[in-house]
Amino acid sequence: MILAPGDWGNYAAKGAVYGMPHYTTNQTLIVASEDNPFWKSFTPPIDKLPPALAAQLIKAYTDKSGNLSMQPFFDLLAIHELAHAYHNQAGLTMQRRWMGEFFANLMLHTYIAEQEPELLPALTLFPQLVISQGTQGFTFTTLTDFEDKYDDIARQNPRNYGWYQCKLHAAAADVYNAGGSDVIKKLWVALKKDKTKLNDADLIALFTEDVHQSVADVQLKWNGK
Repeated sequence: MILAPGDWGNYAAKGAVYGMPHYTTNQTLIVASEDNPFWKSFTPPIDKLPPALAAQLIKAYTDKSGNLSMQPFFDLLAIHELAHAYHNQAGLTMQRRWMGEFFANLMLHTYIAEQEPELLPALTLFPQLVISQGTQGFTFTTLTDFEDKYDDIARQNPRNYGWYQCKLHAAAADVYNAGGSDVIKKLWVALKKDKTKLNDADLIALFTEDVHQSVADVQLKWNGK
C-alpha cells in the first residue's frame, strides 16, 4: 500500500514514522508515496559534503523539480520488504536480527546489480552518505545492541535504526562484490538447513564454510563507529 501523509495514520502500524517501509499485522506492505522529513533528516547540506560525493548525490537523487530527494533510494526498499516475506514463507531461520535485515538487503542488492544495474548509484550512495556522518547522537551501534534492543531501536529511534540499515546495506554491497550472486543462494540454503539457534562461533563457521567468508566478516569486522 502506497500512502500519502494524510493516509499514513489510518493504515500504517501504530507509531511508525512516515517514510519507514514496514508490514502491518495483517501482512500489508506499507510504503510512503512522497519525500518526507524522515528521509530528509539523513541528508546534510550539500555544500558541507566533499565535492566528489556531492556531485554523485546530485546526479543520483535530484528530482524533476531540481531538488535533492532520497526517494530513489527509499523506493527500492519495497524489494527489501518483499525479501522478508519470501524468507518468512520459506521458513528460513535467520539466527540473528541483523542477519534478517542483512539477508533482505543482500537480496535487494543482488536483484538490482543483476537486473537493474543502472539503479546501483541510487541504492548505494545513500548508505555511504549516512555512514560517513558517523554515530554521534546514536545510543546504539553494536550488533549486540541490535539483537537485544531491536524493538526499542526500530520504534523509538528511527534514525538510529536507519543507520544500522545503512551499515547492513553497505555490507550487502561488499558481500555481493566479493562473491557475486551465488552468495544469496548459498545463504538461503544455509539458513534453510539449520533450524536450531547457533552460538556466535558456530554461526561464523557456518557462514565461512557453507556460504562465503565475506558474510562471516559482517559479524567479525563490525565496527559501531
